[in-house]
Amino acid sequence: MPSNAPERGFSDAEFATRTQNAQTLMAQQNLDGILLLSEPDVRYFSGFQTLFWQSPTRPWFLFIPASGKPIAVIPEIGAALMRTTWIEDIRTWSAPSPEDDGISLLTDLLSPLAQKGARLGIMKGHETAWRMPLGDWERLVAALPGLKMADATKLVQGLRMVKSEAEIEKLAHICAIGSATFARVPEILSEGMPLEEVFRTFRREALLNGADDVPYLVGAANQGGYGDVISPPSRRPLQSGDILMLDTGATWDGYFCDFDRNYAVGPASDDARRAHDVLWRATEAGIAAAKPGNTCRDLFQAMQSVIAELDDAGGYIGRLGHGLGMQLTEQPSHAAFDETVLCENMVLTLEPSLSYGDNLMMVHEENIVVRATGTEMLSTRAPQDMPTI
Repeated sequence: MPSNAPERGFSDAEFATRTQNAQTLMAQQNLDGILLLSEPDVRYFSGFQTLFWQSPTRPWFLFIPASGKPIAVIPEIGAALMRTTWIEDIRTWSAPSPEDDGISLLTDLLSPLAQKGARLGIMKGHETAWRMPLGDWERLVAALPGLKMADATKLVQGLRMVKSEAEIEKLAHICAIGSATFARVPEILSEGMPLEEVFRTFRREALLNGADDVPYLVGAANQGGYGDVISPPSRRPLQSGDILMLDTGATWDGYFCDFDRNYAVGPASDDARRAHDVLWRATEAGIAAAKPGNTCRDLFQAMQSVIAELDDAGGYIGRLGHGLGMQLTEQPSHAAFDETVLCENMVLTLEPSLSYGDNLMMVHEENIVVRATGTEMLSTRAPQDMPTI
């Protein structure tokens, strides 16, 4: 079990720095405020962390002004928890209230901006979601006719892509927990175990090792490999000749790890062993290319050049990794279309994949942080030879 866990939460200074960084960029982009509605964005600037977001009944809002602390507009049920954060201006209503779920409060807050024709930043872009009823949004916009809506996606995502040392400490801790759990797999799993029990056993082990939760666990097992990595587990027992893959997104204090491991159940086929070796070396190429100044496209091409030894990517392979933090997947994407420039303290997954044999696939994933002097591993590097159960 990993020891020396970091302190939970963050100092007020951490949130003040995040807010000031946003406000500096807002001034450069002529934004008079940003309205945030999604859990990770609200949490990033406030520290408000609760599982209550899993209920779709109530919307939650955080307003970032041009200067000063953020302002929370939230259901009354969240007021006590919000008061434990650094946020001071907390405006609440009795929710749910379908006829007016915070819209009057938002209108009062934003009316001064509308009266002067100000620009309000909202999240419009890729990998964002509008967590309020569309009808409520239309009513809000109608009540603020002078307000100009601008896209703040790149601003907010750009800030969140680069982690503070305090964030990296939490990410390193959950990755250590994930690594310790994977190291135990050959001891806690065995041939004949149904796949659904494999999943339950892995989750229990991760919790015993110190994870707060394992909200994401996918995988597959079949003869010589697998062709699907997102289906729920079946009751099919592990059999000699199977290749088992488990991909975990465990959390600690609101931050995710996200990496996988492949295991042979009994002897592995030559094709499976070769696929694993190619992916391991593709990951090595990604590790070498993950340095400041390179782009996500450079990372993609470095890994894909090795994958081509076995899979010439005649089909669509999408991306080969992504950002990581408060969400299992964050911007950017390691893909041919993404020209995001890597910089120090970005936390990333490297996730090469390939096709082989008869409609089989294999995926390999590691978690890293980009440093000025080179890549720092967060997950414990997988062995080049596939381990055996």
